[in-house]
Amino acid sequence: MNQDIESSKVPEVTLVFWIIKILATTLGETGGDAVSMSMNLGYAVSSAIFIGIFAAAVAAQIATRKFHPFLYWLVVVATTTAGTTMADFADRSLGIGYPGGSSLLLALLMISLALWYWSEGSISVNTVATPRIETFYWVAILFSQTLGTALGDWMADTNGLGYEGGALVFGAGLVLIAAAYFFTSLPRTALFWSAFILTRPLGATLGDLFDKPLKDGGFAFSRYSASAILAALIIACIVLLPQRAAMRSGET
Repeated sequence: MNQDIESSKVPEVTLVFWIIKILATTLGETGGDAVSMSMNLGYAVSSAIFIGIFAAAVAAQIATRKFHPFLYWLVVVATTTAGTTMADFADRSLGIGYPGGSSLLLALLMISLALWYWSEGSISVNTVATPRIETFYWVAILFSQTLGTALGDWMADTNGLGYEGGALVFGAGLVLIAAAYFFTSLPRTALFWSAFILTRPLGATLGDLFDKPLKDGGFAFSRYSASAILAALIIACIVLLPQRAAMRSGET
């Protein structure tokens, strides 16, 4: 395995990374619902808005030469908000339901990862340093965030678990992945993408738990208040818990 001493343009995957990721995915749920539902813009219009924000943010991220924490996490939040409204559009507006929406999004994610691997020989985040690889990376993230939203809604709405139960299921899944990371030799890249996908439905169920009415099992926070609190927590984490760029590697 050849190692390159240069830095990647994505953060080192540490506990801080996962904390901010969960906060960002939860913000994506409350923020996406605030625009599509509270503002009554609908899923299609909201998706168009958030995809536009994502496109602008990811263009700035790809154009920069090194890792910038605020810019990186802005793009992640953009993928989570876009993922929320896109998943709702697929599940509800297209009329294919949660199974159909989740299956479609899983297929798109697998295709994006397969194309990335076919082109570059690796889907490791430690190789993200060139514009082409970074494009593959952000497309995969956008699809993974959208898939995660659909899975979270499917689990909470149709399996009788509610938002608390859904959060516990996905949280348990992440614990199992963490155990596999520390106690097995399973491929680290596969474990990363599995955890990355599962943090999104965890955030989706937590976001719904915050802003749904008490009668529906939520805490009845307004979507605007919940989004503001989550945004403040993300900013505080970035400022108080500094991150460094992952080191580039030539692994395949």
